[in-house]
Amino acid sequence: MSYFLFLTLFGVLNCLPIDDDDVIIVDSVDLNSIDGVEEYSIDISGLDQLAFGIPKNESGVAVSEWTDSSLMNPEEMGEYLEGDILMPGLARNGIRDKTSRWTDGIIPYVMDGGFTQEQKDTIRKAIADYHRLTCLRFVPYNGQKDYLIIKSSKTGCWSSVGRIGGRQEVNLQSPGCVTKKGTVIHELLHAIGFMHEQSRPERDDFVTIKYSNIKPGTEVNFKKSEAKNTDDFGVGYDYNSVMHYSEYAFSRNSQKTIEPKISNSKIGQREGLSRGDVKKVNNMYNCKKDVPMTTESNDIDTGKVTNTPPTREPQAGWLGSIWQSIFGDKKIDPEVTEK
Repeated sequence: MSYFLFLTLFGVLNCLPIDDDDVIIVDSVDLNSIDGVEEYSIDISGLDQLAFGIPKNESGVAVSEWTDSSLMNPEEMGEYLEGDILMPGLARNGIRDKTSRWTDGIIPYVMDGGFTQEQKDTIRKAIADYHRLTCLRFVPYNGQKDYLIIKSSKTGCWSSVGRIGGRQEVNLQSPGCVTKKGTVIHELLHAIGFMHEQSRPERDDFVTIKYSNIKPGTEVNFKKSEAKNTDDFGVGYDYNSVMHYSEYAFSRNSQKTIEPKISNSKIGQREGLSRGDVKKVNNMYNCKKDVPMTTESNDIDTGKVTNTPPTREPQAGWLGSIWQSIFGDKKIDPEVTEK
């Protein structure tokens, strides 16, 4: 009994929000401390044919109707696979069953001219979260072969999954896709190499899908991945993940399409990376960083030194945290993130 209580208490501690003292802001490629430079394949063989195609103006029209009071997130309104996964210009064949992680965690990027200053700041804040919580480093594009171009065409919110090679687009239609920092983080996390949380093979143990409320023709967006094609990177199912659908995703009648099996648990937050998201990124990229004792960061575009407030993880309730800690996490990590 005492052992059970120890595991429960320990799990709760591991699900606590990221506090100010946990977060150290850094912005140096030399400090990303990724162990190993080998290629890492990301299995995308489970993606439906709908993931491969071209950007759609229809998705842009749908996202243009999104407001901060909408029941669902803007990326859940697109007509792409799962709302926002698009492998543009790629044919579905054996060659495209895998993409790659970004070599050494370095992600060259450039923003196009379609954003306001406020929207650019939102994107920079999202990037700053990756810099202070993970080993990934977004660096200004300077002729690198593989890079991201962050655009704002009227085609919705979308991204490819993983590094596909060459010029790679992440689209953040304004204002909807750049209203919340978490939406930007979400799309960048696709480009980094991650799928949606609710597509995990074990999701039915944690949420109930209400198929009678799903918009006809979008049922494929709720397909589960096969276990053989999935790597959880040692992190259990995460209600708090910025990659989780909202409760009303693809609803046809303003009724819930996803319900957590733990009452009062919240899903679909777009405030920032959860503690589980951070662990998965760092585990995927073999992050071994030693956090320097500094609270300053350099603006990646202007070089201006600023202090940025840390991300605080939204909570699914203490009972939800206990449940996830005991039944969701297959591997117990004795280290609290960022310690």
